[in-house]
Amino acid sequence: MPTVLGRQFWADSFGPTVLGRQFWADSSGDGSYAGGVHLGLVAIVVSEYDPAIRFFVDVLGFELVEDSPALTNDGRPKRWVVVRPPGAATGLLLARADGDDQAAVIGKQAADRVGFFLHVEDFGAAYARMQAAGVRFLGPPRSEPYGQVTVFLDLAGNKWDLIGP
Repeated sequence: MPTVLGRQFWADSFGPTVLGRQFWADSSGDGSYAGGVHLGLVAIVVSEYDPAIRFFVDVLGFELVEDSPALTNDGRPKRWVVVRPPGAATGLLLARADGDDQAAVIGKQAADRVGFFLHVEDFGAAYARMQAAGVRFLGPPRSEPYGQVTVFLDLAGNKWDLIGP
């Protein structure tokens, strides 16, 4: 059973467990999913695509998974831009703000709380690389029971935890 930073994240055939809580039952028909389930994408509203791509790919080291032309629901052109950490299943959809309401949430997607959590295998190397790239950290790294952690801002001002052993 794999663990991440000492925490159990997957249980046996009865379904995934996060921090001891089972999220769905077996296939007895009481609300379970048929087959595996994972979170595919999380949208981050950005002001422009290209600076966001540069930040996530060049600064954080994410992979550019897709950058394709697309259309809004009312037929206007946009791009479908997906980035993700190397080897990760879950990616970020970089969604350019469309209108004042969406522009108002840029940098505030989690209401000034830490809303994103980047887990790394080598905390010291990741922290040093990000510092050298100009990432803004809100404080020095600290030790917690689950590992080293520090808060940083993405290019829009969203708060992230950098977490590692």
